[in-house]
Amino acid sequence: MAQYKDATERRKARVRRALRATANGRPRLSVHRSSKHIYAQIIDDARGVTIAAASSLEKDLRDSLKTGADVAAAQAIGKLVAERAVAAGVKDVVFDRGAFIYHGRVKALAEAAREGGLNF
Repeated sequence: MAQYKDATERRKARVRRALRATANGRPRLSVHRSSKHIYAQIIDDARGVTIAAASSLEKDLRDSLKTGADVAAAQAIGKLVAERAVAAGVKDVVFDRGAFIYHGRVKALAEAAREGGLNF
């Protein structure tokens, strides 16, 4: 278990290091997925604040989704976080997939956020 966590932390750090080099002051859209839910935040690292956030734990989404751990939930979260970001005045972000590969739920969330008006 310790080896897995070490590899995951290294992979996440590698992705974040590359993002910092190319961000040019843009906030980052950070994604986390667990076995039961998916979470997304738009974070301004310069100020250290979260601009917008959405997760499959929110009450109105829990009622409309079958589960928080499928592609449909990821698409709903992507659209919701994009709406909230645009309302807050953020259009351009960098996508932070963390230690997760760009596939499945992470990819569905990213594509839905693009459709919702975010550029990355």
